[in-house]
Amino acid sequence: MRLFLRAFLLAILAPATAGLAQGQLPAETSAKIDSDVAKALADTGTPSASIAVVKDNQIVYVKAYGNARLEPPSPARPEMRYSIGSVSKQFLALSILLLAEEGKLRLDDPVGRYLPSLTRANDITIRELLSHTSGYEDYYPLDYVAPFMLAPVTADEILVRWAKKPLDFEPGTQWQYSNTNYVVAGRILEKVTGRPLWSFLEDRIFRPLGMATPINLDAQPLSDSDAAGTTRFGLGPLHPATPEAPGWLFAAGELAMTPRDLAIWDQALLEGKILKPASMKEFITTARRRGLGLRQPEFGLARAGRRGGGLDQPRRLVRGSAHYGPSRAANSCREGRP
Repeated sequence: MRLFLRAFLLAILAPATAGLAQGQLPAETSAKIDSDVAKALADTGTPSASIAVVKDNQIVYVKAYGNARLEPPSPARPEMRYSIGSVSKQFLALSILLLAEEGKLRLDDPVGRYLPSLTRANDITIRELLSHTSGYEDYYPLDYVAPFMLAPVTADEILVRWAKKPLDFEPGTQWQYSNTNYVVAGRILEKVTGRPLWSFLEDRIFRPLGMATPINLDAQPLSDSDAAGTTRFGLGPLHPATPEAPGWLFAAGELAMTPRDLAIWDQALLEGKILKPASMKEFITTARRRGLGLRQPEFGLARAGRRGGGLDQPRRLVRGSAHYGPSRAANSCREGRP
């Protein structure tokens, strides 16, 4: 599912549409989207998906498919929020870059300047945190919610337990996905700004871009009118997923929003509304096929990116050709950790 959904969205969004008025989506393209999403859901047993498509700087197609909640069955709707899992990481990475533009920190600052008690803090940089090359052990390597994650936790408690252990490798020498990196980076942002990460995101990103639906799952769970995560054990039936207690998703996977707002976000990135060109280059420059907060698969298109997922709702972000902009899909079946 991870590769299939990404591939078919790229395939159907690539064709040119010369002669169409701005804001239109060809009927055959929307029909192809509907057909392929329906097939993907049927083939994988995924209960729901929700997408937004941007063309010529306009959102031209939003649609939801399947049931967003199992008990009772609730049809998915485009206005429903989905947890975006590790797609949340790009918001923190960009926030760090904003602070760097303002001279409040540097990507090559040592972690020890802000959190001196962590393991090898003076040998690890903020850049290595964001690009997953620090060596810090991942605090969330599991594909399920462990029993200890049912109790609330603070970011600092996560760091005491996982960022004061011996490193898995020398800083900068390897790539290893680690949610711990983003907890460290989130706490650095809070120390530099003197405010909670969520407050910074609201004031500097969500409100300026007109993104009305994001919520912080560590403080506000998804409501009955939003999509619910599901899970299954082996080949068993789907059932509602158990969420982590507050604190476990800090800076690494705590955001939920609609695909429309996620499309607004990515279009703002593509149009240069948030970062200066030099900072955007840092954002997308790969470190072993990852930029700062995103991964760049090699599809041979003008722009392509996939950013993260979660235990109960793996997410997809696909950037199409220069003619078509980003598209989004959010699925509520368990597939991987944040």
